[in-house]
Amino acid sequence: MKETILERQRRRVQESTRWESLRDPQVLLMQLIRAGFLVLVVGVLWSVWSVADAHLSEQFLAVERQSEALIDPNAGEDALTPENIEKRILAFNLRLREEELAQPAGTDPRPRPFTINPGEPARWVAARLAAEGFIADADLFNLYLRVTGLDRRIEAGNFMLAETMTIPEIAEALQEARFEEVLVTIPEGFRAEETAERLAENFVIDTERFLTAVRQPRSLTIFDNYDFLQGLPEGASLEGFLFPDTYRFPVNAASPELVIQAFLDNFDAKVGAQGLIGGGSGLSGRDLITLASIVEREAVQADERPLIASVYVNRLNGRCAAEVGGNYLQADPTVQYARGTVGNWWWKPQSIEEYSQVRSPYNTYLNPGLPPGPIASPGLSAIEATRNPAQTNYCFFLATGDDGRHVFATTLAEHERNLSIYGYNP
Repeated sequence: MKETILERQRRRVQESTRWESLRDPQVLLMQLIRAGFLVLVVGVLWSVWSVADAHLSEQFLAVERQSEALIDPNAGEDALTPENIEKRILAFNLRLREEELAQPAGTDPRPRPFTINPGEPARWVAARLAAEGFIADADLFNLYLRVTGLDRRIEAGNFMLAETMTIPEIAEALQEARFEEVLVTIPEGFRAEETAERLAENFVIDTERFLTAVRQPRSLTIFDNYDFLQGLPEGASLEGFLFPDTYRFPVNAASPELVIQAFLDNFDAKVGAQGLIGGGSGLSGRDLITLASIVEREAVQADERPLIASVYVNRLNGRCAAEVGGNYLQADPTVQYARGTVGNWWWKPQSIEEYSQVRSPYNTYLNPGLPPGPIASPGLSAIEATRNPAQTNYCFFLATGDDGRHVFATTLAEHERNLSIYGYNP
């Protein structure tokens, strides 16, 4: 009992001492400083979140916040709610990883198809994008979608994406699915690789799938449907037979055959097997298309195509052998074709002397006769001009620099004078 009374007295003394200490000005000042410091820390964190959110809204969304209505739909965005706190934390995290957003997942610029199924969650889309090599970090992609609000606007449908696209570019591309069909124009003089790139740019088919089929035409089930292809040598491609025109193709075509069939059907209708025989040039079949592809690349003005074709026919049949030193075509486009690479399909040398350094069967400066095959897709005008060229004795032609026109010569001496007249000789 005595111990209990003593314990109570001790507690009363301690409480009295504590309250007296709180009334001490120095102790009270320290407590106020601590409370003020806590408020300052909270204020700094809130300011950082606000700045990060404003920066990201401007940089990623690029949308001004404004309201013309009586009630602001954005009211309450700055309220200290769990949702707003989470949003600002996510925005701050994304701000720390901003540099990663500009880093593509790969180096291959060729577009490939990607499909989003109806109702597919954004996180599943991100996982598949990473699995197919379009993005390097699915979590970062999801974070970007959540902060920008784009996760609610991703569309189901077909898309064409490339490894060289950044996360913001891919996210933006997924906002608009492609139409089921698209119009594509293939100009005269395109080589197969350029046609493949044009198709890929319009989300029709992947370049490699298309080119693989073009280079292995006998593997196509439709190959036997076309008489004009039956004389194609083993190992030959469809170069030259992808008829230039404007086509309506399906987006993300199910197979290369579906696309190639449109080209071959058009060639069959416009030219066909009968259009490759019986002309005045003495050429037929694939040889006719080979020379026509060179004429297509050389001629700019339509009225000059029969004249340019006549020069090459004269060289092939030996009429110019004495002036040229053999039946060499010496056609610049054939060498340009041989040296062509991605991004520079028609190589241009600094001087004509560089042609002699290109070791290729397509180099018609070094190899007599026709090259191994067509170098591009000629149009109907070039094919007809080659089938029935003008009757001339010309062995040379030279670009004058005037609207793509050329000057023609019969002898080497005349040609050399033209070189001097038009400033080709120093």
